Amino acid sequence: MSAAALPYRPCVGVMLVNADGLAFVGKRIDNKEGDAWQMPQGGVDDGEDVRQAALRELWEETGVTEDLVTLIAQTREELLYDLPDDLIGKLWGGRFRGQRQTWLLARFAGSDEEIRLDAHNPPEFCEWKWVQPLALPDLIVPFKRRVYRAVLDEFRDLI
Repeated sequence: MSAAALPYRPCVGVMLVNADGLAFVGKRIDNKEGDAWQMPQGGVDDGEDVRQAALRELWEETGVTEDLVTLIAQTREELLYDLPDDLIGKLWGGRFRGQRQTWLLARFAGSDEEIRLDAHNPPEFCEWKWVQPLALPDLIVPFKRRVYRAVLDEFRDLI
């Protein structure tokens, strides 16, 4: 089956911002290319709505619980990206050509000590930091940059 015939994996992403308007990024453990930082994201399970999936993924990847965040906004439409040819067949059992993502903007009301990358085993991130939102596209792997720019464009005035 050609990559073009494969479906997109349903996914959510969370732009978690703190009181200073900085965005959370985690450094991926599984990326051998070096500095691969991203915002929390992951697949939507069967029967799960976007909000449930976003809160679950946020907890799994950061240890941040629902009571520490306020959901502010959701992207108006799904954002798609295709995997590079060399990754198709290697990720998600070769069942998907990329992801269709719904992003949520969430305000973090907790303290940095409440962020726990080891909340779920195995962890996805080995370290984390707060960054200026405009820096996000430069930190993500190149094939996801267009999505990060679209998320920034949509949420910029709400951050």
